[in-house]
Amino acid sequence: MKYLKLIRFQNLLMLAFMQVLFRYTYLKSATLTNLTPTGNFLSLSNFQFALLVLSTVCIAAAGYVINNIMDQDNDEIAKPKDRIIGKSVSESMGYNIYVALNLIGVGIGFYLSNVVGKKGLFTIFIFVAALLYVYSTYLKRVVIISNITVAFILSFSIIILGVFDLFPATYEGNTAQMKQAFGVLFDYAVFAFIINFLREVIKDIEDTDGDYASGIQTLPVLLGKERTARIISLLTLVPILLLLYYINANLLDYNYILYYGLLFIVGPLLYFMIKLWSAKTKQDYKHLSLVLKIVLFFGILSIAVITYSIKNA
Repeated sequence: MKYLKLIRFQNLLMLAFMQVLFRYTYLKSATLTNLTPTGNFLSLSNFQFALLVLSTVCIAAAGYVINNIMDQDNDEIAKPKDRIIGKSVSESMGYNIYVALNLIGVGIGFYLSNVVGKKGLFTIFIFVAALLYVYSTYLKRVVIISNITVAFILSFSIIILGVFDLFPATYEGNTAQMKQAFGVLFDYAVFAFIINFLREVIKDIEDTDGDYASGIQTLPVLLGKERTARIISLLTLVPILLLLYYINANLLDYNYILYYGLLFIVGPLLYFMIKLWSAKTKQDYKHLSLVLKIVLFFGILSIAVITYSIKNA
């Protein structure tokens, strides 16, 4: 159980679920078949795709481990009950787990890059692993950049599906269709980036006392909790307006999608935006962080609703 907490198993499970959902709903849908001479437009077999998910999960888990190692002092102040490194797991063991997870993730990445015939893609896994290390050791202390980095890494876990499953199978005869498929992945990646960025700032508000004591410069430390909350509340208008525009421009003819989007995504975002103005306690911000996590979950799940609606229109 202590090791599951160390790697934040629930977050990793959601990451894996997100990748599997995209592949086996939208990317495997009937609307995207017969785009290559072989009739199979995806580059990876089911087993190879499972390895891609495993690689992504291992590198993300390694990022959580190194972050826990580097964040011991802050965790002791902000959330002493949740601290693992230095208590139930020694620091040396933490480093061993970190190295092992990265070796597995990068090793699988090297294999998959050779499988799809694009050896240069191997550098992506090294880059992400290195970025997570730099984040934990340096970028975490840089205002805004730290939040952007975490949000980017989550959104890139969607983009990587297109990089390995679509890009290698693209040829002259299916370029337009592949661009369309990749465009959908990109749209979802942008959504995941925005929601996760907002959530990271809310988590910073929740951990303000520990960050201040540890000398970590975050928006709440510099501007104060309430002022930061007001800014994030106003910024929440961005994903709401973008979602309404996207639904109106592309999905208005599908009633299931319209009702789903308004009820499970736009509605909770409006609740989040309004609730932020009255949030005061750490528990309030923890609740709002959970709301954004739920919004992200239902936002990702919408790809299944969209695929179903289009196939059965």
